[in-house]
Amino acid sequence: MCAMPSKLVLTAPTLRTLAFAALMTSAAATAASPLIDSCADCHGKDGASTESDVPIIAGLSNDYLVSTMEEYRDGERPCAESKYRCGDTSRPATDMCKIAKSMSGAELTEVAAHFSALPFVRAKQTVDPAQVAIGKKVHELHCEKCHADGGSSKDDDSGILAGQWMPYLEASLKEYAEGTRTPPKKMKPKIDELSADDRNALLQFYGSFQ
Repeated sequence: MCAMPSKLVLTAPTLRTLAFAALMTSAAATAASPLIDSCADCHGKDGASTESDVPIIAGLSNDYLVSTMEEYRDGERPCAESKYRCGDTSRPATDMCKIAKSMSGAELTEVAAHFSALPFVRAKQTVDPAQVAIGKKVHELHCEKCHADGGSSKDDDSGILAGQWMPYLEASLKEYAEGTRTPPKKMKPKIDELSADDRNALLQFYGSFQ
């Protein structure tokens, strides 16, 4: 779903109404900024992506969003080229490395603060119950220590896995498994222990949170 530009409509121009409007305009300044609005061109309205290859970014922790953008900026994470999904879709495809490099430190901070304050909206996906049960066991054995509450906690600053798009998570796990993306040191041995079947079951487990 593409986002519509934010608008503030004033009616009954009394002093009380104008004062309230001024307050609301100040509070919503970040949400209405062109920078924030531009994120919706790929990540959807309020960061709740409806594209299975584009991650949901609303509700992720501030620290996680900052570190992720820094990894893109510094070339420490693969950047798949992506077309624009909303707005002017005739624009040339882009990638997160280009976008992160174009942002100032203040802009990066603004984006992280905005989206971390929004609720995480879980993707609606079809899963295999048998694989979900297997994936739950794999998660508890290999992943729960850092990705608490079945991967649904934002407080561990490891990203929210539960309810994230499965194709996006699949691409991320593939990058780790193939060595094109360096996992955190404590995650590396866990990734190495997972078989392809384990990874698929994990995806089904995380996709079952809806």
